[in-house]
Amino acid sequence: MDSDISLQSRIIHIKAPSRDAATDSGAIEATVKEILAAVAARGDAAVRDYSRRFDAADLDRLEVSPEEREAAVAALDPQTRADTQFAIDNVTAFAKAQLGTILPLEVQILPGVHLGHRVIPIERVGAYVPGGRYPLLSAPVMTIVPARVAGVREVIACLPPNAHPAMIAGCHMAGADRIFRVGGAQAIAAMAHGTETIPKVDKIVGPGNAYVNEAKRQVFGPVGIDQLAGPSEIYTLADETGDARMIATDLLAQAEHDVRTRVGLITTDRALAEAVLAEIERQLPDLPTGEVAGAAWRDYGEIALVPDEETMIACSDQIAAEHLQVHTKDAQGLALKLSSYGSLFIGENASVVYSDKCIGTNHTLPTMAAARYTGGLWVGAYVKVCTYQWIEDAALATIAMPAIRQSASEGLEGHRRAAAFRLERN
Repeated sequence: MDSDISLQSRIIHIKAPSRDAATDSGAIEATVKEILAAVAARGDAAVRDYSRRFDAADLDRLEVSPEEREAAVAALDPQTRADTQFAIDNVTAFAKAQLGTILPLEVQILPGVHLGHRVIPIERVGAYVPGGRYPLLSAPVMTIVPARVAGVREVIACLPPNAHPAMIAGCHMAGADRIFRVGGAQAIAAMAHGTETIPKVDKIVGPGNAYVNEAKRQVFGPVGIDQLAGPSEIYTLADETGDARMIATDLLAQAEHDVRTRVGLITTDRALAEAVLAEIERQLPDLPTGEVAGAAWRDYGEIALVPDEETMIACSDQIAAEHLQVHTKDAQGLALKLSSYGSLFIGENASVVYSDKCIGTNHTLPTMAAARYTGGLWVGAYVKVCTYQWIEDAALATIAMPAIRQSASEGLEGHRRAAAFRLERN
């Protein structure tokens, strides 16, 4: 606590946020609890009821047919289809490279005592694909493609019934086995519990709104989840070499996601801080998505002036931003000193938008300071690294005697007998 107070005393806010995204989530827990219970009890009927209530969608059939999937792909603009495939190819290549680092293992920890682990794909994964304000074709790519690379047997995709038809095409191209027109907390409930139509999954991945996030929190345990993701975030670290126009453009680009997006600049240069503030105000009036971006900037925007690089690093690691850009004269050097971020964008050429869309790294990332303890969604989230052991006869005494003595000292006679039995039989 003292260190936090000391850090805050070294920060001057050129522009401070007026709201706190961490506590500004609304009272949704009870509503989600009701939805989960109803879907668990009534299955498809409850899913349809909530789809009518929340999405104004009255669907006879929840699953998208093969013909509809093919039609959605055929309806894509050729360039959009090519760009989507470009993103799929890059995400696939990077996921394959990552998977190559997760290797099976077997070692002899002692003579005759063999320990190891296997890398096992999850059987069935549910990918929640948000409809959002825009048809984000990158969303299904980021959640479905790594599952396919990991070897997941079946990938289920759920997206809101009013999502843009191009989103169905994105799910199909990314490799979803089945696609359902179900959104919100009811989709999470259906995938967690299973219904007459929607199969129960082993793990649920993908971002969503506050209701989706709360539903993932409540179902966690019987099913796995990737993470609890709040509103999007972007912070830029910059010194006097920073480009005010570029930084302002990047902050507003992320701010147009949602009115609750958290955007910020941490800089050692007052002139840059003031120039970025002025540049944002200049750009907002002619930004077509300015109503959303402007609300996010007004409520959650931040420009922090700090005295030195050490304070910049401490402040950044405390915030642990989802997207963290480094715009300093030695961006590579500073990057090595940072430890808490969802994904790092080193140097001015590395824009968040490239990762959001097509460069190959995953855009499903930790928010609300979760980057202090976890990274983003990756191919490793779709496999289980499971240990095993086997022991040669000649090595039994090496392991059995310590286990016998420990069990006896702990008063666990059943354990002692189990350890001794094999030794005695051998």
